[in-house]
Amino acid sequence: MKQLIAGLALAGVIAFNPVTGHAALGDQTLEPGMTHSDVQELQQLLDEKGYFGYSETTTYYGEYTTDAVKKFQKAEGITVNGIAGEETLEALGVEYKGSNIVDVAKKYEGTPYQWGGETPEEGFDCSGYLNYIFDEAENKDLPRTVKEIYAEGTKVESPAVGDIVFFDVEGNGPSHAGLYIGNNEFIHASSTDGVKVSEIGSSYWKDKYIGAKSY
Repeated sequence: MKQLIAGLALAGVIAFNPVTGHAALGDQTLEPGMTHSDVQELQQLLDEKGYFGYSETTTYYGEYTTDAVKKFQKAEGITVNGIAGEETLEALGVEYKGSNIVDVAKKYEGTPYQWGGETPEEGFDCSGYLNYIFDEAENKDLPRTVKEIYAEGTKVESPAVGDIVFFDVEGNGPSHAGLYIGNNEFIHASSTDGVKVSEIGSSYWKDKYIGAKSY
């Protein structure tokens, strides 16, 4: 569940909570180029603190949001990179509860491909791999096939870290999927190379990409 933390005074005394109303923040790192409802909440919070100067808030993490985050980071003496990750969100008073699913997914990089495979020992197919890492990282059960996973998810305009990205490889709808890990990259069980990281914009994948969904 998405939660916020109140500020804590010395000796653990709970102080005034400056971020009431921003309960959707904290589940993921937000970065330039993203389109997500959490971005709008980040902008609202930055605006309340005097850092976001655009005339209205949007769901897009563009130049104005990046500049506002950098100004806040500089003022707080934290890493200035324009990315609203754990350090920045917690400085804003938001409890960061990002999933460790990317770390879990990368543990199995290099695992061989196996049609119908569902474990590291036997190998993975693409949906078996997603099922395994979502269960380990988030205790979440996904449907078994790519088409079923696609049907169940919530469509997003652009992928955030931890979303699933889908591809039409066979020309008849979603037939391959992987976990989005940021920077236009996804990790997946490739039928030729096993579990590996690939770029959505590569010559092979860019024309097959059909969208992303969150779970």
